[in-house]
Amino acid sequence: MRPRSVRARATLGASAVVALALGAASFALLGILDGNLMRDAQAAAEREALSTAGLVAAGRFDTVVTPGRGTDFVQIVDAQGRVLAASPNLAGRPALSPARPGRPGTVRDTWKEGPARGDRRHRVVQVTTVTADGLVTVYAGTSLREADTADDVITGVLAVVVPLLVLTVALVTWRVTGWALRPVEAIRAEVAAISDRDLHRRVPVPRSQDEIARLAVTMNATLDRLEAAGIRQRRFIADASHELRSPITVLRTQLEVAQAHPDPALWGELVSGALEDTVRLQDLAADLLLLARLDTGEAPPDARVDLADVAREAARSRRRDRVPVDMDIAPAAVVRGSTLWLSRLVTNLLDNAQRHAERRVRLVLRADGPGRTAVLEVRDDGPGIAPADRERVFERFTRLDDARSRDEGGTGLGLAIARDIATRLGGSLTVEDAPAGARLVARLPLEPDASGADTGF
Repeated sequence: MRPRSVRARATLGASAVVALALGAASFALLGILDGNLMRDAQAAAEREALSTAGLVAAGRFDTVVTPGRGTDFVQIVDAQGRVLAASPNLAGRPALSPARPGRPGTVRDTWKEGPARGDRRHRVVQVTTVTADGLVTVYAGTSLREADTADDVITGVLAVVVPLLVLTVALVTWRVTGWALRPVEAIRAEVAAISDRDLHRRVPVPRSQDEIARLAVTMNATLDRLEAAGIRQRRFIADASHELRSPITVLRTQLEVAQAHPDPALWGELVSGALEDTVRLQDLAADLLLLARLDTGEAPPDARVDLADVAREAARSRRRDRVPVDMDIAPAAVVRGSTLWLSRLVTNLLDNAQRHAERRVRLVLRADGPGRTAVLEVRDDGPGIAPADRERVFERFTRLDDARSRDEGGTGLGLAIARDIATRLGGSLTVEDAPAGARLVARLPLEPDASGADTGF
């Protein structure tokens, strides 16, 4: 019995609220109307009772009393319960109720009494006064037929009008909610029709500048990201297949030559080449595996690592390379991450710099600003990177010139991996201006020390 659709729930909720509000208003209206009519009837009865009591006290009354305007009947009763006078409609009837003994003066008592005549209610007012013959009680009654008739009419009208209003509200809410949710249904139908081959499709955006329009814009932005991710994944798979095909082909060729020409004099060169291609395949597979882990959104390592130690170790192992690495590293720079990821970040930057440098590479680690960011710079004296290519170098499998060739060992994944690592650790990696050569700058947030101060140098 519970409605499942938003449209049905909205209609049911609006109808229930309106029904409760109209019901409460109807009861309040009936109560106010009945109270006003009762007060008017009592006021008329009180005036008549006081007026008649004044005549009785003065001894000027007849046995037949003519009620005044707004009064239905009058009855005068002595202390023994005998009817001294009454209006024509109560002639011959017994006393309405026994007289109550009271002190000299005027006493008023008001109560509701059953039908005094017919099936209508009456408001009866009792006034006791002192005469020469003792206490006399005057009863004046006013019919409540107007109040009863008004209550009946208003109740009948409300019994018809309230359900009609509730039904009208339900119908209007149903139609308005359906009109408001129509764009949502269009969005749902379009999203349901989009498959992995139709990521170029977009949901319709309504012209209204409301929440549904913003939902459609957000949905289209999500589809843009999904389409870009799909294109990137397909391009990555194609590039990875191409990169893997070349060394595998070369390795197979070397093995076939060794099999076709079993000359021991050639085996050393063939084995050396095969080993080089095998190492290259191994490195490429490791890069692809790391990229896959980064793309899956795996939680980054959460440990305190001294970036200065990682940078020194990476540079120290390159002292005898063709292009040596000069170091300018501060004593300590604790960041959040893992030694493996940070070592890979520094190694990839140094590999890229050494591959393009002519005579030297410089590694600098310092603090930026008030000591809250570790800045790692790798500079080389090579040809540099043009401003138009400063973002493209971080794309996967990107080689800008012949120097970045497969023969030099580059796969076009080093800088892409380095940026992904820096981003996952809450930092950044960019190419910045330099007097000569290329200058790559990685920024990572520093960790506070045990005293609560930022780690700086």
